[in-house]
Amino acid sequence: MIGIIGAMEEEVAALKDDMEVQETIEQASMAFCKGTLCGKEVVVVRSGIGKVNAGICAQILVDRFQVDTLINTGIAGSLDAKIDIGDMVISTDALYHDMDATVFGDPVGQVPRMDTLAFPADETLVQKAVQANEKANPDIHTFTGRIASGDQFISSQEVKERIVENFHPLCVEMEGAGIAHAAYLNKVSCVIIRAISDKADNSATMDYPAFERKAIAHSVRLMKELLPML
Repeated sequence: MIGIIGAMEEEVAALKDDMEVQETIEQASMAFCKGTLCGKEVVVVRSGIGKVNAGICAQILVDRFQVDTLINTGIAGSLDAKIDIGDMVISTDALYHDMDATVFGDPVGQVPRMDTLAFPADETLVQKAVQANEKANPDIHTFTGRIASGDQFISSQEVKERIVENFHPLCVEMEGAGIAHAAYLNKVSCVIIRAISDKADNSATMDYPAFERKAIAHSVRLMKELLPML
């Protein structure tokens, strides 16, 4: 069973429209749509925004629906000048840019007493997602690398530069590491897929509404290409 999580309804609405929904189960104020999509058994759900919503959502998918694969689809801000609005980033790992227990001697980003700084993506899922995007969206570029998550919408050049200096991620968003963290603890496969909607700098709020819809359309096309490969 594959769990597909989007933070916002706009990110999952098109997938739900194309599903054969067998049942919708509500838990933790989230509607889990179970059924088939592109010939695969899936559960599609809007988690809500932020790391805690995302982590709760992922845990319910594992516990209640026994998913063995978690895919987080959505949008993000680019942290690399090579990555333009509309391009796609596939995670190799994900971490928290707003975790800071350095006073105890931990590196910035490290969850204290955990055995990893960053939560890895499943390598096979990453490869297949790259292939799917190159086929589904040949007009954009595909990048693989680290994704940074935090409970902030990044629209400051200063904050952007600090995140890049500390972690060298390709993009920044608000849920991926929470989902990757849950996948790591539960030993299930995971990948974070992010279409770039803004540059995570002083232009971010200006760019965002105009490019959000385009970025989501790219993500939906990728997902429909990816699912039959799994």
